[in-house]
Amino acid sequence: MQREFEIFTKSPTAPVAVKRGFSWPGFFFIWIWALSRGLWLEGVFILLADAAIVFSKFTILINHPFLCGLFSLALQFVVGIKGNYWRSRKLERAGYSFDGLIAARSATAALAAYARGEKGVAAVSFGFSFPRPFQRILAIAWLTWKAALRFKLFLVIAALLVLAVVALPLVIRDDGTAQGFTQIIITYTLSVTTGLLGLSTLWLACGTLARDIEECQIQVIATKPIARWQVWIGKWLGIITLNAALLAIAGAAIYGLLQWRASKLPSDQQAKLRGEVLVARGSAREQDYSARINADTARFLQDQAKQNPQLKNLSEAEMEAVTRQVYEQVKAAYQVVRPGYPRIWKIDLHSLKDFLRDKPLQLRVKFNTPNPYNKVDYDTLWQVGDPQGAYWRTNLTSMAPDTFHEFLVPPNLLDKDGILTIGFVNPNSTTLLFPLEDGMEVLYPETSFTANFFRGLAVIFCWMALLAALGLAAASYLSFPVAAFFSLAMLAVVLSSGTLAETVENGTLGVGEDSAGSSPADPVLIPMFKGILKVVNLTHTVSPIDALSTGRVISWIQLATTFGQIVLLLGGFFALVGIGLFYRRELATAQGTQ
Repeated sequence: MQREFEIFTKSPTAPVAVKRGFSWPGFFFIWIWALSRGLWLEGVFILLADAAIVFSKFTILINHPFLCGLFSLALQFVVGIKGNYWRSRKLERAGYSFDGLIAARSATAALAAYARGEKGVAAVSFGFSFPRPFQRILAIAWLTWKAALRFKLFLVIAALLVLAVVALPLVIRDDGTAQGFTQIIITYTLSVTTGLLGLSTLWLACGTLARDIEECQIQVIATKPIARWQVWIGKWLGIITLNAALLAIAGAAIYGLLQWRASKLPSDQQAKLRGEVLVARGSAREQDYSARINADTARFLQDQAKQNPQLKNLSEAEMEAVTRQVYEQVKAAYQVVRPGYPRIWKIDLHSLKDFLRDKPLQLRVKFNTPNPYNKVDYDTLWQVGDPQGAYWRTNLTSMAPDTFHEFLVPPNLLDKDGILTIGFVNPNSTTLLFPLEDGMEVLYPETSFTANFFRGLAVIFCWMALLAALGLAAASYLSFPVAAFFSLAMLAVVLSSGTLAETVENGTLGVGEDSAGSSPADPVLIPMFKGILKVVNLTHTVSPIDALSTGRVISWIQLATTFGQIVLLLGGFFALVGIGLFYRRELATAQGTQ
């Protein structure tokens, strides 16, 4: 493959050829490559930056290895993109003159061609360059931007977003509480932003490729020296950069409105808002009891099988139902607190012991009762802290069942091993049940709301990247209306995953006429539903709307997981399918619609 080389000359020295484009040696070896090329100043700065990243990895960013890796990768890309440009500028400072471009396979071949008298054309450099395939992809992305601007799509969507997230919340008044504020400003605005961007992304992704094929415009691009995969990736890149710009506009508007409206709340509600919503709180729970419950369930079934040999004659489905029933009974024993009895939780926070010093914590509590229709409040008595040291105790506090309660506890209540002990006594005449999943949770401040807010926007951006890949994959083989319908149908399947999960859990569609209520289609549909759920569950990583509206932290690990599962795995799958279909599409048979 031929590359472009810049030829620099200086009498009486020999000419020098510098490759124009991305420097892969610079990308992989960064400061070593820079120093070996005589780029002393740049090499020293790169070395210091690399040392700073390594130092941060073991000090201030010890709990964020993904962030350190991101910084290191960014540094590599900077050197790769700018490396050859630095070499060219160094030669010019040394008195060399640019004498044109020559296309060749290597620097040696370029110098040989120059010695034979071949001359290239002068070119303008803007301080950075990409490999030629990337340049073609960026050209297609820029054409996508121009089309969106020409048809006023970008301006219309931007205006709709600003109207939806700024104008309407200014008209709609909240009830003056932190909960009402959160519902209007955060939940509403982010939900509307996600919905508008999602629909516009699907429409644009389906239309930009399908209409180009139907109107025979793609043939103009197909005659150029550009591969179809570069066209596909370029359109995807153009769509997601459009989304990035629109999401940045909406995010800035939401954040500004959020801060302005928060200052208008009463002082007590402002304090509650700053402590429970406009904060990024991490969470910690008690140890996972799943292994212990499974072991107790298996032990109980073994004992019962010895006493009742007929259990061995049960069918697989019947044995599964019995096991599930026993599991729930054993699990209930770990959750119930009988009248007059205590319940102790021990939350391990030893890794955060120093970080949480002098910082107040919050307990998030939920309990259920045997009678879900009895909505009376129940008395609770709490003691938090080391019984042999510092602890905090409450008087009888009334709490409603089947709802979450959050209350502050003083700082510095961890014991010497970093364990937070939480004690509860049931003074009621009714048994209370604290679910193992969400019955007790310790919340602690982890980072700022601003950083958490923009991580939430990054999660939404990952969703838009997946929708863009889905729309383009559909448009690679289908006409515009059919591609749009198919994409919306796929989106409906994701949104109805709750119904599919319930059907899989029941093991039947429940529409049969026999006594068991099964359906003849169960052997086919239930395994298919299970496969669909496994794929759909890859999109269920973290909900930025729920996290931001409840003041929960969106960690870098969660963001990296979201990017890996949604963009790289699912988006990459749709990209491979779409590119494959695009290569098989006979462009010459496409008929214009005008």
